[in-house]
Amino acid sequence: MGLFDTITKEVPGKLSGGGGQNPLLDMALSIITNPNTGGLQGLVENFKNKGLEGIISSWISTGQNQPISKDQILNVVGKDRIQKIAEKVGVSPEEATGGLANLLPEIIDKLTPNGKPESGLLDEALKMLKGKV
Repeated sequence: MGLFDTITKEVPGKLSGGGGQNPLLDMALSIITNPNTGGLQGLVENFKNKGLEGIISSWISTGQNQPISKDQILNVVGKDRIQKIAEKVGVSPEEATGGLANLLPEIIDKLTPNGKPESGLLDEALKMLKGKV
């Protein structure tokens, strides 16, 4: 089973309860894999810079994932980017922030199954996103 299949089976309907494609899932993956912001490593650095290293470290490690609040997601991702994601997905900024707070921990956990990023999984996520563009 591929990464996309795993994620869509294990985190279905986190935002809107549908079983099909979830545009917020695509946006979450784009945040993680965006080369302009440093990809997953850049996201980890952004969390560290915002004082949230413990949270993202829990997602990468093999232990329990710590939750993240909507306010913390807004702080890390940024208000402007949340607004753009919300517009693209067709939800309110609050719904987008809440959806990302639910999705990011699980996606990052799946991309780092052994406590470190697996490049093959990141490549698979990138291919999946490119196929949708």
